[in-house]
Amino acid sequence: MKDKPQLTVEGCRARQRRLRKRMGALGVERAVMVTREHVQWLTGFRPHWLMSAAAVLDLEGDCTLIAPNSEPEFHAADQVATFPMQWQATLRMEAMQAIAEAMGQAVDRGDAVVGAEFSSFGPHAAAAVGEARVDLDPVLWELRRVKESDEVAMIRKAIACSDAMYRRAREIIRPGISELEVFAQLHAAAVEEAGEALSHQLGNDYQCNSPGGPARDGVVANDGELYILDLGPAYRGYFADNCRAFAVNGQPTEAQLRAWEVIVSVFDIVKEMVRPGVSCRALYDRCKALLDEADPTGSFWHHLGHGIGLYPHEAPHLNPNWDDVFQEGEIFTV
Repeated sequence: MKDKPQLTVEGCRARQRRLRKRMGALGVERAVMVTREHVQWLTGFRPHWLMSAAAVLDLEGDCTLIAPNSEPEFHAADQVATFPMQWQATLRMEAMQAIAEAMGQAVDRGDAVVGAEFSSFGPHAAAAVGEARVDLDPVLWELRRVKESDEVAMIRKAIACSDAMYRRAREIIRPGISELEVFAQLHAAAVEEAGEALSHQLGNDYQCNSPGGPARDGVVANDGELYILDLGPAYRGYFADNCRAFAVNGQPTEAQLRAWEVIVSVFDIVKEMVRPGVSCRALYDRCKALLDEADPTGSFWHHLGHGIGLYPHEAPHLNPNWDDVFQEGEIFTV
């Protein structure tokens, strides 16, 4: 049996406290979440990918979970209301309307100042709890930057799946292997490590002799090529993100080794610079200068890294299009 971490009641309560603190500062008396990421982040319950849920957090009251079909075995809500997501095993497409009906019965509509995810909050939810006056999307994204210990455990498990995939990659990548075979075997390795089904695409890049993309039918790895893998398995909603490059024949050239040495030297800068309060843009600029010195053509156009969590790309953004500052408790990839 594989170790299967999950979010904890203590971690969820800590996140609820942090959100309530921000709600108080914004004058929000009730927060309504309808995206699966924020329902999970707040209550610990993540619905099946074909189902929906919602959560309501009152500033001076309860945390209410609106769950599909029945009360889940694990959650960190004070009360649970359910709605029929299925009728005689058939999934209902009008899930949000059903959620709103259950929400309206579970919480008093009143005249509370409502905050919600403006990107997802619609008229059905508004009819149940009132119009949202404050957009909580940026607040929640900012709060998600700092991970509680239970979230760290989830991400470690996702990274363990990624490690298993790379161990398998080292065993199988040889001239003649197809991209689809590599993908299939790496998927199997991740599932074996997770100890449960993983349905996500498991990362972005599975192409050989290419900057990236999904595995292609009929394409095989050839002698002399590089196989660049960018793997990002998600364990129960939490993502890993690790990239590696393999010489298909196991014999990297001198030029490839020199490029590898330059890239690896970036990590020395990261370890030297990254502290709470340091500018992510300053880190990006310094690392780009090093890479551009090695390749005067300026081929490094990409971001340097980003945070990970309930979304593959979260803050902090190591990217000149943002001006984030590192915070204690963040997890990021370079």
